[in-house]
Amino acid sequence: MSNTHTVVVGCGNLIRGDDAAGPVLVRLLADRALPEGVRLIDGGTAGMDVAFAMRGAQRVIVVDASRIGVDPGTVHKVPGSELTDLRPPDGNLHRFRWDQALGFAQWLLKDEYPDEVTVYLVEGESFGAGEPLTPTVEAAVQRIADAITDDLAAVS
Repeated sequence: MSNTHTVVVGCGNLIRGDDAAGPVLVRLLADRALPEGVRLIDGGTAGMDVAFAMRGAQRVIVVDASRIGVDPGTVHKVPGSELTDLRPPDGNLHRFRWDQALGFAQWLLKDEYPDEVTVYLVEGESFGAGEPLTPTVEAAVQRIADAITDDLAAVS
């Protein structure tokens, strides 16, 4: 993947309501004309996969739902360096989250770690099994997809 300059990773669970924000975003971007060198990854809930997907990319964009208690649909754009968690996962690797993956990737990839990591977090409203995205979160995911598309067009 030496021609990959940007990796966009959508994290979350497609069958848990607003937790599907990241994977839905990746699907939206897949239907758009993106510049060459952009790789889209449905990171699901596997943090370890996120770490390996970053190898050699200049930029990584991670998108996930959050539950921090702000209004549903609120979007936070945060530098990855502010969210890197260097603690090992609690119990087993199935609990390895993307923020832990950022810390692990810094250690593992060393010089192949991306120069820029950006994280978009969209505040969810409902995370029930089998529920669809709420309209508020769906609109926020669309705004994020538009922002990423514009950003990618500007740097290509």
